[in-house]
Amino acid sequence: MKAIQIVAFDLDGTLLDSDKNISERNIRALARCAEKGIYVVPTTGRPTDGVPKRIRELPGVRYAITTNGGAIVDLETGEQLMSCTLSPEKAVELLEITREFDVMADPYIGGRAVTEERCMARLHHYGLSEAMQTMVHDTRDVVSDVVEYVSQVGKGVEKINIFFADIADRAPLRCRLERECGIAITAAMVNNLELNDENATKGNGLMWLADYLGVDREATMAIGDGENDVSMIRMAGVGVAMDNALDLVKQYADEITLTNDEDGVAAVIERLIG
Repeated sequence: MKAIQIVAFDLDGTLLDSDKNISERNIRALARCAEKGIYVVPTTGRPTDGVPKRIRELPGVRYAITTNGGAIVDLETGEQLMSCTLSPEKAVELLEITREFDVMADPYIGGRAVTEERCMARLHHYGLSEAMQTMVHDTRDVVSDVVEYVSQVGKGVEKINIFFADIADRAPLRCRLERECGIAITAAMVNNLELNDENATKGNGLMWLADYLGVDREATMAIGDGENDVSMIRMAGVGVAMDNALDLVKQYADEITLTNDEDGVAAVIERLIG
């Protein structure tokens, strides 16, 4: 195994525990990586504004791969180094399809998500835990109509996140969306779907950043738990699945670590990096 030079890690279900907190052990492990000159890279389905301040301020955290690879950001300068977005027209088309179901469909534009007022007023209806509701409040702007908003803004959409009022709608909506060309469909949890441009994946984002930083792709480590982490776990030099990860994720991993509530990120760093 090559000496690791980039550690890319998912946030929800991976670095963060079930209450959306980061443990001191995980912080110490990432700080040791930084001391060794390793790039420490949050790699998340969240928008840039959704990366918690505590994580932004960790030693070694300068770059973030956000919205499943829809954007790569230099957190120090605020510059967006790379973007891979859905066109406004395609995003509107997809949002219109979601309206056939009782869902909360939030487009992410320019590092920020928007949601409709009717959805924000009843987050419990979409099965969101208290921790998730807090995160949504912190990362969304409220608009009256997301389709109208995307059309008026006229900018590329990094991602569309979908939460379901009835989980039974997830499979039929996914089946309907799979007939659309040019999109990637993944999920981060059991009651959501995430829509990106077909080339916007965490794996492609990680490989782009490795090339940008002059790091051998075999010298990368990726850690995750959800379907949207599969691409980076497959493409990294060392792919690590959390013990709480989906079986789909585990089957592609080189290593399995502890759960997100047992400091699994720190455990694998301590074992493989020191």
